[in-house]
Amino acid sequence: MRALAILPLLALAGCVEPVPAPVQPDTDQCKASTLQGLVGQPKSVLQTMLLPAGTRVIGPGDAVTMDFRPDRMNVEVGTDGRIAKIGCY
Repeated sequence: MRALAILPLLALAGCVEPVPAPVQPDTDQCKASTLQGLVGQPKSVLQTMLLPAGTRVIGPGDAVTMDFRPDRMNVEVGTDGRIAKIGCY
């Protein structure tokens, strides 16, 4: 009797489509990963480089907007005058 109750469930199981995995957002839209070798270098190396349009070089204590733009590169400079972080935000 139990076997007969399970048959409709087994038939329906064949009709269920797998749920696609969610698409992961690109966390490197501004291509900051290409410049990670600059972390630890003095800020002066940036003067000889052509950075993407809209790039922000943020010094210690600089006021910046808090809007999130994953396509904007941000270069953070530490109190020691060296590049501390490069990221997309």
